[in-house]
Amino acid sequence: MIENPDAVCKYLSHGVYVIGVTAGEQRNAFTAAWVMQVSFNPLMLAISINPHNYSYTLLKTGGICSVNVLGQHKYQLAEHFGRSGLTNKMTGFQWQTAKTGAPILSESLAYFDCQVSHITDAGDHKIAVCNVLAAGRLQQGVPLLYGQTGNMDGSDKLYQAAK
Repeated sequence: MIENPDAVCKYLSHGVYVIGVTAGEQRNAFTAAWVMQVSFNPLMLAISINPHNYSYTLLKTGGICSVNVLGQHKYQLAEHFGRSGLTNKMTGFQWQTAKTGAPILSESLAYFDCQVSHITDAGDHKIAVCNVLAAGRLQQGVPLLYGQTGNMDGSDKLYQAAK
């Protein structure tokens, strides 16, 4: 048994990101905290995603995405893109288009333009391993960390269910 996983897991240090996905004319974005570099050569990132979310279908079908690094004062963006079931979630924000066609959030600190290499199972999520094709810094700042978001994503109840 793991005691207080909801409290302990908040000590894992990782950032908060907006992942932009596209497949044909369909585009969406979602908040992710489980993102990490997994290779230097080639440069690769891994992204954890709930396979029941609409964005997963776009990621799997389109095979491209952007990883947008949020600044520490962009909590409201993390909260907005963390909501599921919203239509036109991207409306009202400025976006650029990466070389792959993936949407880049103009308010982010930096971005990675990625192509999906492969997707694998990971418990109740999927892991998309992606090749980084391009990256850039859009502005200076300190990244938002997952531990700073409190229970924004409702994960406390998920940890409780896992006990």
